[in-house]
Amino acid sequence: MVNIIGQINIFKAMKIKPNFSELAREFGIDRRTVKKYYEGYEGKPKTRKKQSKLDKYYDEIKAKLQIKGVTVKGVYEYFVSKKYDMGTYSNFNKYVKRKGLKPNKKVSGHPRFETPEGKQAQVDWKENLKLISKHGEEFIVNVFNYKLGYSRYCHFEYRKTKTQQDVIECLISAFKATGGVPQEILFDNMKTIVDITSEGRKINNKLKAFADDFGFKIRLCKPRHSYTKGKVEAANKFIEWLLPYNNEFENEEELIKIIKEINKKVNQSINQSTGIQPMLLFQKEKEYLSPLPNNSIIENYMNFEQKATVHKDSMIYYKGNKYSVPAKYINKTVTLKVIENELHIYFNTELICVHSLSNKKLNYLDSHYRELMKNAIKNKEDIEDICSNNLYELDRLLQR
Repeated sequence: MVNIIGQINIFKAMKIKPNFSELAREFGIDRRTVKKYYEGYEGKPKTRKKQSKLDKYYDEIKAKLQIKGVTVKGVYEYFVSKKYDMGTYSNFNKYVKRKGLKPNKKVSGHPRFETPEGKQAQVDWKENLKLISKHGEEFIVNVFNYKLGYSRYCHFEYRKTKTQQDVIECLISAFKATGGVPQEILFDNMKTIVDITSEGRKINNKLKAFADDFGFKIRLCKPRHSYTKGKVEAANKFIEWLLPYNNEFENEEELIKIIKEINKKVNQSINQSTGIQPMLLFQKEKEYLSPLPNNSIIENYMNFEQKATVHKDSMIYYKGNKYSVPAKYINKTVTLKVIENELHIYFNTELICVHSLSNKKLNYLDSHYRELMKNAIKNKEDIEDICSNNLYELDRLLQR
């Protein structure tokens, strides 16, 4: 078409209207095409501005990617979990790059090392993530991350605190989830594991006894060399998939459910280092893990006191279920202790109530519920009937 355009430009320069039919025969094209070029047509554009199906989500994508610490993959998985039509992650990532939305991150190199099956696990905390529910309730989230070195199989566990007992219970939960104990576990220098003395670092006596009872050795990272536990550090980026759920979840129960779903996705996604799903390699690695000790030893380490915050509904959360306390303790931190299948709840050193452990999701004591309702009901005369009816209907609902 270059020749025909050049010829037409000559005619235009000479202010002569060409014979379209003659030019069409000369260049072997349709006379209407010649006329179209004469009237200013420049041919098809080399690039097309094709609309993307992701354009309708642009504002939401941009808002989520502006969250500090968030990853593109985390935002993608968030939208997928919400049933948005996002297409493949590869196309989503290209769209983010093309629109200039990709968050900048500093990357530092570090050496890789591999461990044989059942040899090592690495642990770490993803700590102090601040998340707000859709109802404005604030949660400071800590996620315990346990990762087997060979298969990269992960176990995530939600915790409000990072005490030594939290570490012990999370480890036991991870051992049960993976069906065994590795030869060694690599920790960083967390204060619940290491005592700093005048002679240097020393493994805490209680953790050393725990390791001896469960049959693994404690290894410590070299100070200021966090890359030595790079496998678990890499897994921590998946926990950042929580960030897009800020202001999107209902309550603590849904938050725990989201963490479990993320954990499941991580174990089923192809690992960049191995090129294989951790779940598949784990089927081989679990054969090399040592068995857990007998139940009496396990139960001995599970008899502990746990901290919990009292929510606005005058309840605390314990192992998937909620239990009530007097309303005056709302927003305060209480201590939980299990004694012979009963949950004892303390404020400081005062025992404020006792519940029988239950499979019910909500466990209100009548007196706690009535106290809470007094602040919500104007007609105090009917409060007894209203509370009785509400508790009855609540029990019926939960039993369905």
